[in-house]
Amino acid sequence: MFFGKGVSGSARQAIHRILVVEDEPLVAFDNENFLVHAGYTVVGTVDSYEAAFAHMESDAIDLVIADVNLSGDRNGVEVAAVAGERDIPVLFVTGACPGEARHLAYGCLAKPYSQKDLLAAIKVVDALIRGKRPPRSPGGLSLFRGVGDNPPQ
Repeated sequence: MFFGKGVSGSARQAIHRILVVEDEPLVAFDNENFLVHAGYTVVGTVDSYEAAFAHMESDAIDLVIADVNLSGDRNGVEVAAVAGERDIPVLFVTGACPGEARHLAYGCLAKPYSQKDLLAAIKVVDALIRGKRPPRSPGGLSLFRGVGDNPPQ
């Protein structure tokens, strides 16, 4: 496993608290453990729109990492729409990036991805949120927003 430098105590970071929305249990578990070891606070790891909605109603969240395909009748694009209403940035992590939802997220990290790529993608989104020049993007990351763009609405 890759455990990069953590983010604990870094005032320069915009992202500290992450909601993981993933319906594949092993991927969800791995992401949660990796992100915690990397210094992030995972406010929840959920597999459905309804559970994600509940967290967005009650928790302070800096980033939603969302798969598109979820358990239940609703999907990650709908999660991203709700996050946008609450000014919560979104990063899609999915096998098929939803082109029709580009306006809802900063970007999309294509599955399969490594933990190193997930961490790098979060750092890119963090830089974009802060209006800074992002570090080098990992392979598989498609950006929907750039430096100076308005955040997703």
